[in-house]
Amino acid sequence: MKKQKCIQEDTETKINPFDFLSEEIVFSILDYLTPNPFDRKSFSLVSKSFYSIESRHRKTLKPFPRTSNDHRHDQLKKLLKRYPFVTHLDLSLCPRITDGCLSYIANSCGKALKSIDLSRSRFFTQVGLSYLVSKSVNLVDIDLSNGVHLNDTAAAAVASCRSLERLSLTRCKSLTDIGIGCIAVGCSNLRVLSLKWCLGVSDLGVALIGVKCKKIRSLDLSHLLISEKCLPSLLKLEFLEDLILEGCCGINDESLVSLKQGWKSLKMLNMSYCDNVTHVGISSLTNRANCLQNLNMSYGPLVTLSLSESLQKLSQLQSIRLDGCQVTCSGLKGIGNWCVSLKELSLSKCSGVTDDGLSSIVKKHTDLKKLDITCCRKITQISIAHVTKSCGSLVSLKMESCTLVPFEAFFLIGQNCHFLEELDLTDNDVDDEGLKFISKCSQLSVLKLGICMNISDEGLISIGNGCPKLKELDLYRSIEITDRGISSIAHGCPSLEIINISYCENITDSSLISLSNCSKLNTLESRGCPRITSLGLKAIAIRCKQIIKLDIKKCHNVNDSGMIPLAQFSHNLRQINLSYSSVTDVGLLYLASLGCLQSMTILHMEGLTPVGLAAALFGCGGLMKVKLQSSFRSLLPRLVLEHLEARGCVFHWRDKVFQAELDPKCWKLQAEDIE
Repeated sequence: MKKQKCIQEDTETKINPFDFLSEEIVFSILDYLTPNPFDRKSFSLVSKSFYSIESRHRKTLKPFPRTSNDHRHDQLKKLLKRYPFVTHLDLSLCPRITDGCLSYIANSCGKALKSIDLSRSRFFTQVGLSYLVSKSVNLVDIDLSNGVHLNDTAAAAVASCRSLERLSLTRCKSLTDIGIGCIAVGCSNLRVLSLKWCLGVSDLGVALIGVKCKKIRSLDLSHLLISEKCLPSLLKLEFLEDLILEGCCGINDESLVSLKQGWKSLKMLNMSYCDNVTHVGISSLTNRANCLQNLNMSYGPLVTLSLSESLQKLSQLQSIRLDGCQVTCSGLKGIGNWCVSLKELSLSKCSGVTDDGLSSIVKKHTDLKKLDITCCRKITQISIAHVTKSCGSLVSLKMESCTLVPFEAFFLIGQNCHFLEELDLTDNDVDDEGLKFISKCSQLSVLKLGICMNISDEGLISIGNGCPKLKELDLYRSIEITDRGISSIAHGCPSLEIINISYCENITDSSLISLSNCSKLNTLESRGCPRITSLGLKAIAIRCKQIIKLDIKKCHNVNDSGMIPLAQFSHNLRQINLSYSSVTDVGLLYLASLGCLQSMTILHMEGLTPVGLAAALFGCGGLMKVKLQSSFRSLLPRLVLEHLEARGCVFHWRDKVFQAELDPKCWKLQAEDIE
């Protein structure tokens, strides 16, 4: 007893060696741990001093609501009290931010706060915004995207933030020129502004931005109802580098030709989906944009020799997107004749791309880093041979549905493109031998093999052995894959974050148990895997604590027992699809305890009753979107629906009849017949 007492006294008086480390050294350690919240949490639990230092070190905070509505304000208070030196506050995961919350934030953070993200938040008004900017006078970044409830009065409140440099108003559809005018006058230091989908803003509001906000460097005017009337004012922005005019149908050739000068500082121009712009307008614009580096003309003009010759004047052009454009062989050859050397080229879904045209481009532009030839269905092995021979520095190659490319062509990719980080081979004829060569691309982090009917476990084993950096793997409807292949991926690719094994019918719980060893896994799509049960789901829930998205649609053997471990361990789960599963009211009630859950799809679930469903939905405090069968619309209590909608939840009612399972071997043919 005496000896035991002495040992206890020594333990109590023992000095913690970590206490001798200076705060600067500990801060340096924390800097390395910043990307991983779990590492930071473990660090803070080492000792009281580490707990205190971690609180003072944290500058960025992204709260996640885990409690009922009544306690979320208190939860935010506790977080801000623990982290008193926060400068960047991301509330995009907190849908119900009220004026009271903003007032408390303003009083707690005060002048230290530099940025706040309210892009998914609702229920606050101009009152809360006004108080926030009055206290947080050093705010330089505010994101109010999706604020459909915000009007000109709210814009006037934001306008009092004189130090503001970055402002996003995407989808603030209630704003008009009056509110934008207030911001233009009050926020003269703006550098970055997004007005995308602000349908109430016209030429007048945009022109005021051009006149008053002289320091603008990035401006997004996508889908606004503007015309050539505002362009002269925008030309006065001498520091403008990024201009996005996507879907601005009021801009036409005459608008661009009428401009007597161009943007001398412009580096990025997006004119995708501008239906009324042809090569004439583009040519006029590019004549006066000598600094342009990135050009997006997706779903725009016909790519002819005339257009390519006009673009040749852009001596600094590095990236061009022509997705969805109709191209001519002469137009592609014209691009191949450019003196400039492109780094990125996207021809996704371009009709008219042939071996002759594509080969002429890659022979010249040998410094290409990214190439997208998705759905270029006329190209063959000839193009791939030229691509792999000429562009050995490729880091991204997307070639989904290049159906004329034979399996031999994929050997060339593995032999010559050793720097590839992203490879999309969806709906191609690649086989196991092809994957064996592709596994030599040891830098691969994204590999998409959906609807690849000729691959099996042997090919996946090669990938697992050769691509240890893999983070995303898509095996959608690659029906020959079994547990053996998935096990090799789980063992060889420990950094895996996203995997899609949907409609791989041979997959069982064994695959999910293997994948549970990938601790960084955050997205699992396994719909249409009938042999998966709640046992496999339990392994994922217990060991993959970072899981955010889960799709188990048509996993008929998943039942309520699979929802219990999800409720206990998956505290980051935000999106789940349970359609056609065997989950009942009981399972949904377990999930209701997850305050983080924001989106649910629950179609054709025979075990659901109106009473149980109403109770479960009522308990899911964080829900923002629910997909339900229309038949429940009249069965659920009206007061429950109104209460959920008042909390910010949006219901999507579906009339789809029960879908019988298709034979996976016939699926591809049926899809092509539909096209």
